[in-house]
Amino acid sequence: MKKDAVMPSMESVRIFREKLEQPAGVFGPFMITSDPAFVEAAGNAGYDFVLLDMEHGPGTFQNLQNLIRAANVVNVFPLVRVPRGTDIWIDRALDVGAGGVLVPQIDTAQQAKEAVSAAKFSPAGSRGTCRFVRSAGYGAIPGSEYFAKAQDTVVILQAEGKKAFDNLDEILEVPGIDMLFVGPYDLSSSLGLIGQIEHPKVMEYIQDIVRRAGAKGVKVGCFADNAQSARKLRDLGVKFVGYSCDTAIFMRAASEDVETFAL
Repeated sequence: MKKDAVMPSMESVRIFREKLEQPAGVFGPFMITSDPAFVEAAGNAGYDFVLLDMEHGPGTFQNLQNLIRAANVVNVFPLVRVPRGTDIWIDRALDVGAGGVLVPQIDTAQQAKEAVSAAKFSPAGSRGTCRFVRSAGYGAIPGSEYFAKAQDTVVILQAEGKKAFDNLDEILEVPGIDMLFVGPYDLSSSLGLIGQIEHPKVMEYIQDIVRRAGAKGVKVGCFADNAQSARKLRDLGVKFVGYSCDTAIFMRAASEDVETFAL
């Protein structure tokens, strides 16, 4: 008997978008281990999303699909930070089942337009059309249904420094942006405060970005080193917190255990 094909990542998109409208927003880790077990563990821990990092992590697109499968198993939203550069990375991440993409190094409105275009099928964009990929059930989903539903994938653009801040109003005018993600380390560096991500001037910039983006109907995300910093960002109006990363979370927990044992 033929099974009904599903698009599990698109169901997680719906849940993710609903959570974004709640006061608490969403909270999840960057993941660089390339091990599906860590993805499943993160989902079971209760995170709202996993941010699979193809920019700084050692993973390949061959094993990315297995990380996304693991996310689908535990019903956690699979978001992929693609490498900087060409639109083919966006296309490939979505083809293997990402529910959304985080695109780094966006400094201008033109770069924003190109990123959104790469993530959307025609007429909204220029994403290559193929329904024999994992995100379409390898052809089991009718083309018309797949291409329509896949237009709802999430597009998050990473504004990394003062140049993006200076061009913020023009970037926010680009249609199709779901969220602007602030990289506080790059922002602090561009302000001459490298590494001081909770410096009052850095926090002032983040708060101004939240205000200006909110006026355009665009939500703001940000990176936090720890849960306490994440709560501060949430109180500023940040709706999406990318938290630490899987290796750092494991190392911190392991270090605490070692210290406790040694007492």
